[in-house]
Amino acid sequence: MLERGMSEVLSTFELKYRDDAPPFSLPDAWRKEHSLRDVAGKNGTVVVFACNHCPFVIHLAKELGILAKEVSEKGVNTVVVNSNDLDNYPQDGPEPMKEFAKDVGWDFPYLIDRTQLVAKSYGAACTPDFFLFDAEGKMVYAGQFDDSRPKSGTLATGDDLRAAIGKMLAGEVPKKGIPSSGCNIKWKAGNEPKRF
Repeated sequence: MLERGMSEVLSTFELKYRDDAPPFSLPDAWRKEHSLRDVAGKNGTVVVFACNHCPFVIHLAKELGILAKEVSEKGVNTVVVNSNDLDNYPQDGPEPMKEFAKDVGWDFPYLIDRTQLVAKSYGAACTPDFFLFDAEGKMVYAGQFDDSRPKSGTLATGDDLRAAIGKMLAGEVPKKGIPSSGCNIKWKAGNEPKRF
């Protein structure tokens, strides 16, 4: 069962194949600023919208750390963006972010989108929500990490995202992703996208 206020939603697929990665410049939990240009990999970039307390994120967080390390050796970098309303969800704030990232082995930038404008520009709807961009910054995949879910009895593997990265690196077109599923992004009151 999900916590109160945690509605399960799916990816929106508002960004389309070959759309440019929307630029951003955001601080991490230590207040260091990171731009998309700074974090992009020479062969591709995985942009994930996530947070600390969502059971869908917790379910796959360690495997995401493993996958990120694996693909970084192939020139594909990972960055996670936390767009939740931190005033009403302090468990997703900077100090808990530091602890969570350390506990699950996230060695990549974990950024704070306080205005929620980055989430809106990507059409992000849930935590986690995954986007893969090629070396030119063009979107080649949006979709789920894999088909495991919390309490499903299935371990997270990252098979869907890993396969998409493999196809991209081989110069092939990844197959269209199955929508990611997770807790809704916690929008500030009055800041919800029109689709909500």
